[in-house]
Amino acid sequence: MNPAVDRFIDRAKSWKEEYIQLRAIILEMGLKEELKWGVPCYTLQEKNVLLIHGFKDYCAILFHKGVLLKDQKNLLIQQTKNVQAARQIRFKSLEEIIDQQELIKQYIFQAIEVEKAGLKVELKPTKAYETPIELQQEFDNSKQFQKAFYALSPGRQRGYLLYFSQAKQSKTRKDRIEKYAAKILDGKGLKD
Repeated sequence: MNPAVDRFIDRAKSWKEEYIQLRAIILEMGLKEELKWGVPCYTLQEKNVLLIHGFKDYCAILFHKGVLLKDQKNLLIQQTKNVQAARQIRFKSLEEIIDQQELIKQYIFQAIEVEKAGLKVELKPTKAYETPIELQQEFDNSKQFQKAFYALSPGRQRGYLLYFSQAKQSKTRKDRIEKYAAKILDGKGLKD
């Protein structure tokens, strides 16, 4: 048991009992417990397998390669339409977790087997994402900016493309690009 996870649970304002129960189930499966992204994360041979996290209406186990799991009970949920690999099992109560304990273990076992087998999720390539017109205009105006953008990791590029594209109005897209231009030039991602 990782002391950083103890502190995470002790400080939790909601879902404390649910976290304790999920943690107990997961630790039975032999995964290493760490704290990543501010939440309990469970790894196998330095590879992220799953994490637990909470939101206003539910807490969840998030499987990093959940798209590769067989979901015979239709429990896995795609958090948003842009999430390619991860899938969640959501819980609204401690009783729900206790009642589904054996089923949860089956999904965790599958996730461990996926990792042991070295399976990879085929992600949509960054070039398949649409480049907003306003971003293309910035590229045309500044080759340095364009070069900096394409020097970013594919994940950082996707993050910016999705964020810029989500704005409905051209002015908002321009404002977002202007706001993050310095970060892009510094080689940083949206949340760095």
